[in-house]
Amino acid sequence: MTERESGANNLTGVWHGLYTYPQINKSVSFVATLIESGSSVSGSTHEPCEPGIAASGTLFAAIVGSRLDSAVAFVKTYESASPLYDQVEYDGRLSADGTEIAGRWIIRRVWSGSFLMIRSNGQAAERTRRVAARV
Repeated sequence: MTERESGANNLTGVWHGLYTYPQINKSVSFVATLIESGSSVSGSTHEPCEPGIAASGTLFAAIVGSRLDSAVAFVKTYESASPLYDQVEYDGRLSADGTEIAGRWIIRRVWSGSFLMIRSNGQAAERTRRVAARV
């Protein structure tokens, strides 16, 4: 079994991210759950949205893409959004230690910006659960 297959640098897991609109100096946080199988990447995201766009105040999207070594590319398709930005293309690089993906997003070759995703640390989450259980 290779290092990638064993999970050391496999993308499967929860990632916390931030994408930025440089034109209006605004950033939006999101959470992505990724599943990597072979060279395919799939998953979902959720993020806060502007009032009036989604009834719940949260936008949900599906992710489909691929990975080749450190290159990660995927398309995020929103469940319910304006036809002007229903799909967003992401193109990034996985860090050498497998904890970050950084790159650019593009909407219809008109809008673009940067993004950063950081892998959720399962050990930290487990410690938090144990501490909370003691309180």
